[in-house]
Amino acid sequence: MDDDADSAQNAKGRHRVVALLGAPQAPFELACAAEAFGTDRAGLPRHYDFTLCTHTPGPLPTTLGVPLLVDAGLEALERADTVIVPGWQPPGCAVAPAVLDALRAAHARGARIVSICTGAFVLAQAGLLDGRSATTHWARTAQLAAQHPALSVDRDVLYVDHGDVATSAGSGAGIDLCLHLLRRDHGAAYAAQVARHMVLPPHREGSQLQYAAAPAPARAEESLAPLLEWAEERLGERLTLEVLAARAGLSGRTLARRFAEQLGTSPGQWLLARRIDAARALLERTDLPVEAVATRVGLASAVNLRRRFRTALGTTPGAYRRTFGAPRGPSPFQE
Repeated sequence: MDDDADSAQNAKGRHRVVALLGAPQAPFELACAAEAFGTDRAGLPRHYDFTLCTHTPGPLPTTLGVPLLVDAGLEALERADTVIVPGWQPPGCAVAPAVLDALRAAHARGARIVSICTGAFVLAQAGLLDGRSATTHWARTAQLAAQHPALSVDRDVLYVDHGDVATSAGSGAGIDLCLHLLRRDHGAAYAAQVARHMVLPPHREGSQLQYAAAPAPARAEESLAPLLEWAEERLGERLTLEVLAARAGLSGRTLARRFAEQLGTSPGQWLLARRIDAARALLERTDLPVEAVATRVGLASAVNLRRRFRTALGTTPGAYRRTFGAPRGPSPFQE
């Protein structure tokens, strides 16, 4: 990209996302990032410019056997606001020093560095994960830990986000991380709209397990999906473990076990996360007072909502609304 084009891009005010590719590139991991950051969608604002780069521009081999033409070299990372490494094959192989230097330089000037699946090995080689927790595909966590003892590998989570550096587990978890970053950048409502276009659930917590603890999939009659849908339509009601268990026709202990097996979390943690997400959407889209938002999502009071918000998001409902709410002029509501 020449200087004139770069200036024009700056004028658009878009966040520049650059995917750093290696050979052979796995197409699915790249598609995860492209779907989230590089796809125009009718009715949604375009917040990102998405480009590809690689160490040696030109035809890039892929794991499908069909090459991908990549025009930009590592100089593209000099203008990136976010750098994504969407997998790296073979995992743990030596990465070219120039690639590692470019990643370190991008991080040092403030770019967000993100990996999907085995891309974590590249971030680790660059030293960006030293002293931090990180994750990768469950089948590669032991290898990552053995090759890079300076980092702490979290084997079970879907993704880990430190703000400046983020890593995800296997390919599907890369989508979860991308949606999480959209939510962090532009709010829950925007991320939910993108997820809807992608026909995906809008939010899976990063702390959820990478895979179910049980080796066999749940039978249809054991699936929690009907209960989850029922509960999400009634967030403003009193939904205790006993109420949920009665709805599911199970004991509280059995329900808690199925939540752990299928979602990697407890009923209470899942319900709180859904209520916070619903509160975020109301703060973004409406002028409702914080007290009314709290009541609608089942958090009882503004005081409780503020406490839960600060614990989960590190901010207050009022500050969140000022950042992500639709412009409506001066608001009479206080934090």
